[in-house]
Amino acid sequence: MKVVSVIGARPQFIKAAPLSHALRQRHQEYLIHTGQHYDENMSRIFFDDLEIPRPDLNLGVGSESHAVQTGQIMIGVEKAILREKPELVLVYGDTNSTVAAALAAVKVHVPVAHVEAGLRSFNRQMPEEINRIVTDRIADFLFCPTPTAVANLQNEGLALQAYLVGDVMVDALNHFSVIAERKVNPLPRLQLQPKRYSLATVHRPANTDQPDNLRSILRAFRDSGETIVFPLHPRTRKFLQQYGLLADLHQNSQIILTEPLSYLEILLLEKHARCLLTDSGGMQKEAYLWGVPCITLREETEWVETIEEGWNCLVGADYEKILTAIREFEPRTARLFSYGDGHASAKIIQVLEEHLK
Repeated sequence: MKVVSVIGARPQFIKAAPLSHALRQRHQEYLIHTGQHYDENMSRIFFDDLEIPRPDLNLGVGSESHAVQTGQIMIGVEKAILREKPELVLVYGDTNSTVAAALAAVKVHVPVAHVEAGLRSFNRQMPEEINRIVTDRIADFLFCPTPTAVANLQNEGLALQAYLVGDVMVDALNHFSVIAERKVNPLPRLQLQPKRYSLATVHRPANTDQPDNLRSILRAFRDSGETIVFPLHPRTRKFLQQYGLLADLHQNSQIILTEPLSYLEILLLEKHARCLLTDSGGMQKEAYLWGVPCITLREETEWVETIEEGWNCLVGADYEKILTAIREFEPRTARLFSYGDGHASAKIIQVLEEHLK
């Protein structure tokens, strides 16, 4: 079986790592990196850390509007599909790379598999929500991480394409946490003690592109009195500079600013944090898998299990809610381990082999 896999953003590098490794043991994979995350620190270090094979093709689309980025990816992926003639195109998650590659494939009649299908935030103001919905509608194989995702697809009339396999992020966490413990330890370098700091990431447009929201979040960080490690996403740094907020952050000794960190460093910082403050979907789930409380700087989440089980709380960009959560939020129930057994990659390959012989 020959598979074209398409990735382009930081979370997809993580999801692709275990599945790509398992796939190449039995089949041929042609890996396309769209270049949607074009920053060297956000891309190259992930391939190095995760031992993902170097892409066979890098489209280098960079930062453009949604329409331009999606169109350029469609053109590049279509050319690769016509040249490579795969039996399947494999896409991940909810980015412009995901929906563009899926559209390019179905238009030339190549089956599409969507890893992390069925997630819904029910907020159509998020570009990611549109990307998920469109990709699920046109994909032939919908690989779901949770029963909730399967139920969402059943409600949309897509039950026949849905497969409950668990979450490939569990596969990745199990594998790379062992490597991280051996290769990196960012705590001494940042002068941190386990469970004596929080880890924050802010990158979604609803927070970074709105000056009032970003100011509210940072004011809560500052007033909490908490030691907060804050790796700066490139777009976040750009807006902090634009709004005149970066200098004040540098003067606050409780907020430790860093450049983007490697996935392995982030894993260990998550594991040893007292809590996570994030608008990242992936980090909400990783916090849950580590058993670390998560405070989500959004009004909704795709990972509803983390809320239902009491390990995550939604605070948006509200100053008082963020501050109260930092000071008071503690999980009160045991985790049910809702994201599978760590063998999602093997289950995905088994389904594809059975249907694409």
